[in-house]
Amino acid sequence: MLTMLGPLQLHKPIVAAAGTAGTGWELGEVLDLQHLGGVTTKSITREPRLGNPPMRVAELPTGMVNAIGLANPGIAVFLKEHRPKLDVLGCKVIGSVAGADIDDYVFVAEALAASGLDAVECNVSCPNTADGRLFSDDPTRLRDLVAAVRAAIGTTPLLVKLPLDFQRISCAAQSAIDGGADILTLTNTVPGLAIDPDTRKPVLGNGAGGVSGPGIHPLVVRMVHDVYIHVAKPAGIPILGLGGIMQWRDAAAMMLAGASAVGVGTALFADPRRVIKINKGLERWVLSQGVESVQELVGAALMD
Repeated sequence: MLTMLGPLQLHKPIVAAAGTAGTGWELGEVLDLQHLGGVTTKSITREPRLGNPPMRVAELPTGMVNAIGLANPGIAVFLKEHRPKLDVLGCKVIGSVAGADIDDYVFVAEALAASGLDAVECNVSCPNTADGRLFSDDPTRLRDLVAAVRAAIGTTPLLVKLPLDFQRISCAAQSAIDGGADILTLTNTVPGLAIDPDTRKPVLGNGAGGVSGPGIHPLVVRMVHDVYIHVAKPAGIPILGLGGIMQWRDAAAMMLAGASAVGVGTALFADPRRVIKINKGLERWVLSQGVESVQELVGAALMD
């Protein structure tokens, strides 16, 4: 199922979300990555980050909650030890970038683009670090950040990953586009808190964390639809939609709402091979709708 995500041509409409595939190549040990259109690395920062204290991940009845804290080896180690393993994955590779200021983002994004990755994604929406949403909460700073990264990486496709925030999302999406984003990634995990009744303490070492999984799916579908109608479609900018996609019907709903491709995260923790079933289900669905391409169904939800 050939899928166009802006300037990115994917051979499948499913992308592994950042933080769910390690630095990228690890997922290939349990799944033939040709079943994915792309893999997004964990967010890479200028210097190594140890992340938050354990526990970092906990299961919920409707998904999971995590507070990894952007743990990663830093850009120098990533380029030396992990980047060489990404050329044989059989799908596109998107390098996720995080940082504390514009210089951090520019430094890492420029290095990733220069290394030949297929695209760069600016993560400006992590709910589990002190600096995770410094830019997404300020439209002017967000536009300036994206513009600086855009200038640094040249023609390399640029995604901007935004938070689930109904009050700010339209403004944030427009700011990302104004700064030069090619693709909007919607959305990151949703801030939440899980408490163990027996210990009376949070289940995560960080206390609060980010909630993902099927429990947030309807919220993300709504946000994708709103951004598609009011911001992305008028600007001609595609959306990569992710949030609680566990089966093909979830992916189909996200695409009908306006996502050109979908990201999978929590499902990969449960069963990496689930993406095979999602692809097959989407293929049958496209045929049942009497269209030749899944792209013909993007934004085609009948809302009247």
